[in-house]
Amino acid sequence: MKLLLVEDEADIAAFVRQGLSEEGFDVTWLPDGEQALEWLSSNHADILLLDIRLPGMDGVEACRRIRETRVKLPIIMLTALDAVEDRVRGLRAGADDYVPKPFAFEELVARIEALMRRVGNHAHDQRLTDGPLVLEADAHQCTCHGRPVELTVKEFALLSYFMENRGRALSRDEIHRDVWGHDFDRGTNLIDVYVAYVRSKLSEVDCPAHIETIRGVGYRYVAST
Repeated sequence: MKLLLVEDEADIAAFVRQGLSEEGFDVTWLPDGEQALEWLSSNHADILLLDIRLPGMDGVEACRRIRETRVKLPIIMLTALDAVEDRVRGLRAGADDYVPKPFAFEELVARIEALMRRVGNHAHDQRLTDGPLVLEADAHQCTCHGRPVELTVKEFALLSYFMENRGRALSRDEIHRDVWGHDFDRGTNLIDVYVAYVRSKLSEVDCPAHIETIRGVGYRYVAST
């Protein structure tokens, strides 16, 4: 598996690169976002580890620009910034997950494996439809009224999960477990943020399907037909 590590601190990069290489990953290391953009323009990566604090272009801007051309690339952000607003900036830029520094190497590997499993689970031939809304998992394509809906890996997984469970009241714990695959700090509003992203993108194409908030419980996908 090809992994791109973007980290400006050489000692941290060397530690992570050696450990991931021993786990069987083919790791390429780059020290800044601009080099990462250039490298990705002509090379393939299965997953990206991206530090948020980089010289020149920071990790958030690099993530945003990478997402413009690599919609399906799984991205995990490495950050020493532990405030909720800093994590949200990275997620809004298109990151699928984050690992705060300092981190246990075993947790980093587990996060990578969990994210790749979720990507793999949606890589088989599967088509979900709800009126004009169509999700094709094998191609990672979403359209409504024939218009493309650009979703990140996590947004795609979340909308797929809602459509597969249409009409059901889904608690935040269920969504954490089935979409993210590991526990998050229950004090964060991570799910609410992602639901807002999906709602906004469906609204942009006038999609009649919507995700309903159930106060004190969670969310329910309301079919368009």
